[in-house]
Amino acid sequence: MGQKQNHQFDSDLTKETNKRRRVGFSAVDSGVEPKDCIKIFLVSSKEEFHAPENFVLDPVDLSIFFDDDGKIYGYEGLKITIWVSSVSFHAYGDITFQSSSDRGKGVTDLKSALQRIFAETLVMSKDEFLQTFSSDKDFIRTTISSGEVLKHKVFSGYIGDSNNGLAKSATSDVEAVRMVVGDMAAGHLYSRLIPLVFLLVDGSSPIDVTDPCWELYLIIRKETDLQGEVQYRLIGFTAVYRFYHYPDSSRLRLSQILVLPPYQHKGYGRYILEVLNEVAISENVFDFTVEEPLDHFQHIRTCVNTLRLLSFNPIQHSVKVAVSLLKQGKLSKKTNNPRLTPPPSVVEDVRKSLKINKKHFLQCWEVLIYIGLNPSDKHMDDFVSIISNRVKYDIIGKDSGTSGKQLIEVPSDFDPETSFVMFRSEANESSTVQMDDNQTNQEEQLEKLVQERVKEIQLIAEKVTLHLKSSNASVN
Repeated sequence: MGQKQNHQFDSDLTKETNKRRRVGFSAVDSGVEPKDCIKIFLVSSKEEFHAPENFVLDPVDLSIFFDDDGKIYGYEGLKITIWVSSVSFHAYGDITFQSSSDRGKGVTDLKSALQRIFAETLVMSKDEFLQTFSSDKDFIRTTISSGEVLKHKVFSGYIGDSNNGLAKSATSDVEAVRMVVGDMAAGHLYSRLIPLVFLLVDGSSPIDVTDPCWELYLIIRKETDLQGEVQYRLIGFTAVYRFYHYPDSSRLRLSQILVLPPYQHKGYGRYILEVLNEVAISENVFDFTVEEPLDHFQHIRTCVNTLRLLSFNPIQHSVKVAVSLLKQGKLSKKTNNPRLTPPPSVVEDVRKSLKINKKHFLQCWEVLIYIGLNPSDKHMDDFVSIISNRVKYDIIGKDSGTSGKQLIEVPSDFDPETSFVMFRSEANESSTVQMDDNQTNQEEQLEKLVQERVKEIQLIAEKVTLHLKSSNASVN
């Protein structure tokens, strides 16, 4: 006999199951990183705007322009495409998404976020943006008309992105132009450049466009269009502050430098430095410094100034003396290793004649010694020992066998990783403070810094030597 089924019970159970499935909590909105949904193109014409691929800008950090934790919330399938004109520096953004809803984190106001980035340069419609290519085609030419042309140079090479097949061979007539920021035209130009500074210069903040102590040094490329008209294009700039130096001089400090991405790695950054060095010498400023230089820029700067120092006769004898000391024996086996710093008179000669400040000159000095060694294995241990002494002194202020600063980590309920005591001890003075187990880690970190510095010196020396050989070959 078959088992009797309760169809009414089965029906009620199915309805209850379906009901439970419909009742639940929606997934928490984890947000999306701006870099994952925003793409920024740099375009110079209407044709480039409509092209399937153009030069893509790679911002240092987009999250800083969005509230809370730097993410975008409330959207599915979000895609933001932004075009920036390299002619007028206006911007236009297109926002598309599949749906939007508040899933616990709110809905990000995208237009306000874009406004924070691009401010007055942001236009509201595509047609208005495209119109700027004709209405503002002479923006750069008109703006720099009140500036001072400092230097001309002809550049040969490729312009654009060879990886995307956009590069083209070109010979460009390039001008370096100086403008005082207190001037209305210079302030207006800089206000349009601020978004690119925010996007492409790490840790940047806008300069005061009402302060006449700020100066803009612009690199302008002249090119002829299809109609035979000469167009002016801004390919890079730097913002420099002129400080008063008692009693009757000034100091130049480079604060911001930007070469637009399509023109990077083509010698324009070095050209800007050449112009600034010439200005510093011709106007007899006290010295020329750089505010918090990034590693890549510092590398270029050291290459440029090392080349200048190699042809500066007043320091050649001191370099030979330092090199000779290194070649005399195994300095690394001695108790008190010399740091082989240049004499004060040499430091002063370099500052007066080349306007290189002491701190940067000492960086170049190490490269000069390395080049003078014509490095071989028997000298490298001593050279590394010299670098190690300098690095340790810079970090903890303590040379081997001399007085200096000591950094001791101490227990703390606040933040154990950042709690320390610093004190000065006399030479060979024994300390009653016991170093903790992290002393080994500190030594390892110092050793890593030394190795990195030595590699940097070697790389700069190789580039400088190669440049000299190339220059000599072209002369011959």
